[in-house]
Parts: sequence; C-alpha cells; structure tokens
Amino acid sequence: FDTGRKFSEKTHPERFYHGFVLGLIVDLAGRYQIRSNRESGLGRYDVMLEPLHREDDAIVMEFKVFSKQKDKTLENAVENALEQIKQKKYDTELIARGIHENRIRHYGFAFDGKKILIGEADVCSPRNRR
Repeated sequence: FDTGRKFSEKTHPERFYHGFVLGLIVDLAGRYQIRSNRESGLGRYDVMLEPLHREDDAIVMEFKVFSKQKDKTLENAVENALEQIKQKKYDTELIARGIHENRIRHYGFAFDGKKILIGEADVCSPRNRR
C-alpha cells in the first residue's frame, strides 16, 4: 500500500519506520504469515502476524509518528495506536480465521526520531473486550 510513490524519511516518516519494522520481523516468516497494510475491520492495520502454529499468539501492530501537537507525549502516541487497533477492529480478520481474541496481542509503536516506545494492550482487560 505504501509502495509505488516517491517518498523520503523526511516527508513520510511513518513509511520509513514501517519498512524498518518489517525488516526486523522478516525472520519470523517461518512462524507467522506476515501481512502489511491490509484492510481488516474498519480500516488498514500496519502489520499483522498470523501464527502458522496454534501455540503462537497472533499480533496486530500499529505505528504512530510522535507529534507534539497531537500526542503531547510518546506515551500518548502509544495509547493512540492501541486505541486505533481497538476502535478500527483490526483483529476482525484474525477472528474470522478462527483465532480467539484472547490469543491476539495488540502492540502500539510510537516513533520520535531515534526514540521508540512500544506498548502492549492488556487483551484480557474489560476495556479491550468488545
């Protein structure tokens, strides 16, 4: 979805970080089917890892580039990413494939230059249940 257009790290930093993270997780291809920027639920998730083996959990990742005006703190950017996963119901595709929602992990990534903060939603908490 992000390819085929001219971009740079300065004009579209989210694409730079997206590619960076995909490069880091490509080694997991033997355990997961790795999907990027596909529609699920009410929008497009950034990265989804569907387990190839039942013992592994599924993973949905959402990336945010920190903005002082919008996020205030890096922690808020992580929370915004996690909230987007929940509100847009990005795990719909995984649930439709038979993966129970308690086996789906949600991770929010916030990037600010060379700083990164990663947060995980507590999938068992009432605020994350539908």
